[in-house]
Amino acid sequence: MFVKPMFRFVPDGTTIRFMNGRFAGLIVSAVLSAASVLLFFHPGLNLGLDFRGGVVLQVRTEQPANFPQLRAALAQAGLGDAALQSFGQGGTGVLISLESRANAQATQTAISEVETALATAAPNAKILSTQAIGASVSAQLFSQGLEALGLSFVMILAYIWFRFEWPFAVGAVTTLLLDTTKTIGFMVITRIPFDLVTIAAILTVIGYSTNDKVVVYDRVRENLRKYKSMNLRELIDLSINETLNRTLGTSSTVFLAALPLALFGGAALSGFAWVMLFGILVGTSSSIFIAAPILLFLGDRKLRRTSTLPKVKSS
Repeated sequence: MFVKPMFRFVPDGTTIRFMNGRFAGLIVSAVLSAASVLLFFHPGLNLGLDFRGGVVLQVRTEQPANFPQLRAALAQAGLGDAALQSFGQGGTGVLISLESRANAQATQTAISEVETALATAAPNAKILSTQAIGASVSAQLFSQGLEALGLSFVMILAYIWFRFEWPFAVGAVTTLLLDTTKTIGFMVITRIPFDLVTIAAILTVIGYSTNDKVVVYDRVRENLRKYKSMNLRELIDLSINETLNRTLGTSSTVFLAALPLALFGGAALSGFAWVMLFGILVGTSSSIFIAAPILLFLGDRKLRRTSTLPKVKSS
């Protein structure tokens, strides 16, 4: 005997007509993805320290940081290339980024100049950490990061290809590409640094989005065999409604787990968490308003013909 959960996002037997919004969902998604591609080329991603090289110092001031005063002190010390960014709560956390130096001695000199400028502009400020990556190392990390991203994407596409019949695979791959481009566009707009940490976040988003599509598509495929004469539009709506509690429950769990990292995780984790939060919202909505309508547009005949072929068992 099964015990019903105390809380459900939607009641059993919900009959929301999701396919009524199929055109709006596809058009909005296409526009956002196209805009994201344009943003990728201009102004482009904000490369993090891992990929551009340089020096980053995390500083904590006693009072809320006076950024104009800090910039003036750094410029007077000959560090006009320094970029300042706030992090954490209370306005006392400052990230100071410097361009890559020619050698270790020049890097150490630049750090000493930052310390001198801080002593003038923000007495009693503390340097919490210092990170330095050379140009050659950053170039290698960048290429390896893109290779890892590309390889993971190919492996997921291979899984989708063997996991589903071709109409489902087309829908899953198309939706996955749209989700990924929108995530890149979000990073460009928010200027979240693109580094090894956010690559891990993008890979996690891709994996989560794929899993979400598998849940919905498996139910569609089961219902195609169960309701052989049901109208395809009604069948897809039924499948989404039947999996809606599971979809929203999983999304909410992951969202609530990532939210504290975004708010209190500091500079090291906030970028990862914000990309995750955006990816969860995009992946969940695309399973309903993008992946499902693609099946509807492929047509009843193609789906029902493939549903009679031998299937891979659901995991």
